[in-house]
Amino acid sequence: MERKKLVAVITGIISVLLGVVYLVLVQLLDYRGGMIPAPLSFILW
Repeated sequence: MERKKLVAVITGIISVLLGVVYLVLVQLLDYRGGMIPAPLSFILW
């Protein structure tokens, strides 16, 4: 039973770390500025 608790704690820590890394990555990408839409003049009708 002790091993199951250890695996659960390690899995939880990894999950929280992945969440924090994701949030930091999103903040860094958002800090670069807004996305510029593609020019419509290159679309062939």
